[in-house]
Amino acid sequence: MRKLLSYFTTIAVSVILSAEMAFSQGIVHPKIGASFSNDRIKVTFVNRKQQFNYRDTATLDTDILSPKSVNIHPNGTKYYVNSLEGGKTVVYDFATGKKIKVIDHTFTSAHKSLWAPSSGLYSFRHEYKTPDSFTGKPVESTFSHRGRYLWIPYYRRSYDLNAQEPSAMAVIDTQKDSIIRLFETGPLPKMVATSPDGKYLAVTHWGDNTVGIMDISSQNPEAWKYVSCVVVDYKLNLNFSQTRKVDRDVNSGYCLRGTVFSEDGKVLLVSCMGGSGGIAVIDLENMKYLGRATGNLSNLRHLLIKDGVLYASINKFGIILRMPMETFLSKVRTLDGAKTKTATVDGWQSCKVPAGARTINISPKGDFIFVACNSSSCLSIVDAVAMKLLGTLQADSYPVGLDISDDGKYLFTTSQGRANGGGNAVDIFEVEYK
Repeated sequence: MRKLLSYFTTIAVSVILSAEMAFSQGIVHPKIGASFSNDRIKVTFVNRKQQFNYRDTATLDTDILSPKSVNIHPNGTKYYVNSLEGGKTVVYDFATGKKIKVIDHTFTSAHKSLWAPSSGLYSFRHEYKTPDSFTGKPVESTFSHRGRYLWIPYYRRSYDLNAQEPSAMAVIDTQKDSIIRLFETGPLPKMVATSPDGKYLAVTHWGDNTVGIMDISSQNPEAWKYVSCVVVDYKLNLNFSQTRKVDRDVNSGYCLRGTVFSEDGKVLLVSCMGGSGGIAVIDLENMKYLGRATGNLSNLRHLLIKDGVLYASINKFGIILRMPMETFLSKVRTLDGAKTKTATVDGWQSCKVPAGARTINISPKGDFIFVACNSSSCLSIVDAVAMKLLGTLQADSYPVGLDISDDGKYLFTTSQGRANGGGNAVDIFEVEYK
């Protein structure tokens, strides 16, 4: 913790920690109309979709069950919410907020034609009579082919108690909002990303320290295929009980999470939320793992690259990091061909935000960073250049996912449910740049 405090040179730590304590006391459900404003930006909580208050019929949506992520379609006409525990993806009209489709992630032998041929990269540890009959828990999403397709990996197949078997990933045709293809994945996939040139798709496996890479350059879905499964340092040998539950959010090696392609598509960066932390670096030209950028980079959750700058969130302590991408790459180039698989990367700009910094996103002009702060139940607004916390706005408890419209005028967060209640909500914010 002392090392991390060295980051906080421009922040009044005591004030922020007091705010964190206030946010952490009990479940938060802010009133619609609440806002944060200063001389540069105004953010207003304008609406929600929720399943925590059945009396509020105006915002009630029973398909919202522990929503994990939200993705606004590139053309701005609709948005997709992955309802993790509900096993559904809910589609809404962007302009009206009306629900237009619910995509069910339950499969039986009747869906056999959807499956792509096996890649040979992923094998089952145990035998199952009907391995392709299950309900999938949708986690994150990424668009490809200029928004034509939406890719959604499943946390696990419903019969796989401890997420030790291959999971799966669905492809939705956004013109029809229906599943047109299913692919196998490694165990416990969480993050998925598309390269800027649309050639590759990466699906990151939290469960065993591997990253699957697909060639999706063809316009024909039947031509899409895996080209590699890259191991980050070592692959976990999974042998958990089939009847006694194990906490796989912890027992998963590096807990690979944030995944982002460099803007030239030559490098893939993957954050390590567990273990000794760091950022795994993969050379896409040679499909080769180079090593990890380390330093004060423990519990990294999300990665983002915009206009040549790399941003990252440190979950537990609530820290946002910033570094020019070229500077970062210059520090990790020593990994190529070196015997050691780690390189210390320091010199980050940083900003302290309330605890639980999960998904981050940035305004179109790159001047504001928005942060879903999970354990603090708030949305944080950060000056992306000065790396200074401007303010916070309460959100329904446990926000985790976040997306912003291309014009920057609307921002969505998803709040997961927990045993004590939590959010079970999608919050909608209007953003005004002064």
